[in-house]
Amino acid sequence: MSIPAVPLQPSAPAAPKLTDLEIKDAQLIFSSVWQRLEEEYGRENLRFPKEIILLGGAPGSGKGTNTAFITRARGLTCPPIVISALLDSPEAKSLKDGGNMVGDREVVGLLLRRLLRNDYHDGAILDGFPRTHVQVECLKLLVGKMHGLRREFYGSPLSIHFRQPTVHIMVLFVDEKESVARQLRRGMETRAHNDEVLRSGVGEMMEDRPTDHDEGLARRRYRVFKDQTWDALQSLKETFHYHFINAHGTLHEVEQNILKELNYQSTLELDPRTVDRLRHVPVANEIIVHARQELVKRLDGYEFGQPELFGQVVSFIAKKILPIVQRHAISGAALVNTEEALLGDPTALAMLIDVFSERGFHAVVDIHRIEVPEKFDVATGLITCRMKKVFRIQLRFQGSEIRRG
Repeated sequence: MSIPAVPLQPSAPAAPKLTDLEIKDAQLIFSSVWQRLEEEYGRENLRFPKEIILLGGAPGSGKGTNTAFITRARGLTCPPIVISALLDSPEAKSLKDGGNMVGDREVVGLLLRRLLRNDYHDGAILDGFPRTHVQVECLKLLVGKMHGLRREFYGSPLSIHFRQPTVHIMVLFVDEKESVARQLRRGMETRAHNDEVLRSGVGEMMEDRPTDHDEGLARRRYRVFKDQTWDALQSLKETFHYHFINAHGTLHEVEQNILKELNYQSTLELDPRTVDRLRHVPVANEIIVHARQELVKRLDGYEFGQPELFGQVVSFIAKKILPIVQRHAISGAALVNTEEALLGDPTALAMLIDVFSERGFHAVVDIHRIEVPEKFDVATGLITCRMKKVFRIQLRFQGSEIRRG
């Protein structure tokens, strides 16, 4: 996908490339964490989420603000995993207050254990991970393990717990000026809120970050993101589904940007075997793309190819159905039951539906077959029935609103 041309302070030095030492560090960290998980849970219980959405972005880009919206958009019911909230030890808090980050080993260990909780089985949103190159490599190793577990348990009764993993990298971006302004504004709003809670005794105190009151620390937080996290997230573009969200603008505009990026794509989310099974069923937008042209072609074909039958159908609609429809003009819905023999011809039935479609109605027709007793043989007790066809025509259209003074 193309990325909007939002400058990332081009005058600053480029972030360092991933080194062999960082890769080895990641492998050592991940291997030690994974080994403990296997010993503690057992391989058959290492059941990670089917979908993982990694939500990253500069300070003040709106990760916390938009998390609830993303959760609803993806149909998830579990709370997001906010990495900063996981790291609540005194040592971690001291580092965060200074605008720094916590060690990778602690982050990875806490995160993997949280992801194993049952409520995250269908999907999880991670706010603030990964932030370093080592964490990026640990993420790749985790997904590799997930694929390995899927192959290991494929075809077994446990296979439903080891589905094809889907990983989305979602980056909310604002430039340095906007980031610093939003951090300082958040600090003012938090302090005002907490003062009111203390004064009134109503409500809950909000976390008040020292970096939200010091422009220098706020700018430092942004540059830490730019120099470490941004480059780390960019390195995942070739590996996972990557979504760059321009977070400048109103909340509604940002939400619309998010929706565009998260449109459902079956080939990315379903298991390959499931995709193959469904390949003969076209998706709806493929069917409707030429629906109007096909409707015009069919109607003209009726007029020039079968004018007599077409005329009978139109006459039946005008004389028998429309008077009923007009009495339902306010509600916008009509149900007509008819035994009209004309509709026993499948072509006539198709004509009726097409005429209503062209006139702006949504028409559905179903056929009810009812056995009606016609003769009773007293000697044998045999009942002879005839089959009665009742066509139920359901019509929906834009009703008329009545305003009452």
